[in-house]
Amino acid sequence: MITPTCVSAQPDSWQAELARAISDPAQLLDALQLPRHLLAPAQAAARQFPLRVTHHYLGLIEPGNPRDALLRQVLPLGEELIDTPGFVVDPVGDKAADRGAGLLQKYHGRALVVTTGACAIHCRYCFRRHFPYAEQSAIRHWEQIPERLLALSGVKEVILSGGDPLTVSDQRLEQLIRQLDRIPHLQRLRIHTRLPSVLPSRITRQLVDLLASTRLASSLVLHCNHPRELAPSLGTALDELRRAGVTLMNQSVLLRGVNDSADTLQSLSEQLYAFGVLPYYLHILDPVAGSAHFDVPERRARQLHRQLRNLMPGYLVPQLVREIAGRESKTPL
Repeated sequence: MITPTCVSAQPDSWQAELARAISDPAQLLDALQLPRHLLAPAQAAARQFPLRVTHHYLGLIEPGNPRDALLRQVLPLGEELIDTPGFVVDPVGDKAADRGAGLLQKYHGRALVVTTGACAIHCRYCFRRHFPYAEQSAIRHWEQIPERLLALSGVKEVILSGGDPLTVSDQRLEQLIRQLDRIPHLQRLRIHTRLPSVLPSRITRQLVDLLASTRLASSLVLHCNHPRELAPSLGTALDELRRAGVTLMNQSVLLRGVNDSADTLQSLSEQLYAFGVLPYYLHILDPVAGSAHFDVPERRARQLHRQLRNLMPGYLVPQLVREIAGRESKTPL
């Protein structure tokens, strides 16, 4: 757990905590005192997309409540095994955007590095749950990324994604970022990550210093979907990043049974802002196979967004968007 006085007392503690993440559905049900009838479908769904959840995140879930909003994001369910028309393995066109060696380019001026396939938790709605990480993650082609980006002279911003780029060690991240620093046409570095909210100890002093020292304008985009994910230890970690000059934003996914109410979304935005994080995007669910039970109809999404505009100042209202494969940008709704 991060303390206000020192973010690096045990710089490797996050890796030990990550290694202890729960991957057995029976262990998850026992830890949260959940009904045993959930076990068989959880085991069946986990055979297709494994369970993974950190003990920190586990501690934020209400024991004994199978409908808990945080639990719903990580508990494998039988609904994942239902074949639903329109829900596919590559809903956002990653395959068409592949430039090799884990590099994707969909939008003008930006390129995305699929840094690794590893995550601290496996979100059941993940749009890359079927992604071929074994062939296409940058961790397997580390030395090729700077060379490929150097050839893309129109790219001003590089985005580290995954998986989760913060599952990579500080030493490996430093190696990559120092190389990116030397590419003259790059101006901005963006990191998309779930780790700060599910493993706050990941924000080490070395990571903070690394992001403070790069010449690239650095931003970190959190993936928080519910206000209960914003634990006090997260606030402490984010304060260190903010003091280092890192821009903090958040993007959420609108999920049925998790955050599909105006009250929940309002509380999330207000608590994010209290932590110095600007609400950025509210995504319509990407229609990935296995996630149809999370879908919120677009009409309902628009209604919720109108309610948010009536409840909060504009800077606290995330932009409601959908990603459509082949489009040149996110599509505002």
